[in-house]
Amino acid sequence: MKTIAVIGAGTMGNGIAHTFAQSGFTVKLIDVSEKSLDKGMATIAANLDRMLAKGTITQEDVAKTITNIITYTDIKDGVVGADLVVEAATENVELKLNIFKQLNEACSHNTILATNTSSISITQIGSVVAHPERVIGMHFMNPVPIMKLVEIIRGYNTSDEVTKIIMDLSEKLGKVPVEVNDYPGFVANRILMPMLNEAIETLYNKVAGVYEIDTVMKLGMGHPMGPLQLADFIGLDVCLAILNVMYEGFKNPKYAPCPLLVNMVRAGKLGVKSGEGFYDYNESKKAEKISKQFL
Repeated sequence: MKTIAVIGAGTMGNGIAHTFAQSGFTVKLIDVSEKSLDKGMATIAANLDRMLAKGTITQEDVAKTITNIITYTDIKDGVVGADLVVEAATENVELKLNIFKQLNEACSHNTILATNTSSISITQIGSVVAHPERVIGMHFMNPVPIMKLVEIIRGYNTSDEVTKIIMDLSEKLGKVPVEVNDYPGFVANRILMPMLNEAIETLYNKVAGVYEIDTVMKLGMGHPMGPLQLADFIGLDVCLAILNVMYEGFKNPKYAPCPLLVNMVRAGKLGVKSGEGFYDYNESKKAEKISKQFL
């Protein structure tokens, strides 16, 4: 396996492209927007510069990583010759199904098709593809170049051979792959999202404030960041989308998103990406200033 196509140049897509390219793979980074591609490449360059400054990579590593990435605005052109396609588009089921329908037409039947979805059914995605045994989940964690875990999700039809190939490939990237089965939220988000939602419920019910909730979880439970800060970092729209998938999948009220989360997303308060969520990020990307609505 030498050539990897990555669909989506956003936070997860550019991180996945960076990781493969740094490991010596030829990467075809695909996005419908040239502006998104430019932004994605700028992010990769900035992240490489930070790694260089810390002494974890060399200037030669930086140059090789950038050289290994080619950008495309057309899926058909971008996936030509790819041994593996990793889809990392927005967490929207109709969008993902449409992309995989295009991949079914554009890729050979030997191409492995992976999705970075954090909650959507691999089996459902595979249902629109000929030879669904080649469809698998590769759920990377953010930030991709740093985080070690990759959830490898087997759809109902995913073959043992494809699973082994992707497990081995993840190890070649320096990651720790963990195989899980295809149920809403998989493992990571099935456990994480109800916790984040409960933290939002705790704020919504005025049990404690933003600072207090995050401080209890950081100092009392040893979490590196509080749940409200983490929700902002992930994106409140992403959290809501995942909770909705889980609620629809299980029909269990414990997965129902908090009304406060729903209203914040409706109001465009999405966290770091929009400049405000539970914290205000207009002056700093660090969670240092609590959003005025929660003071």
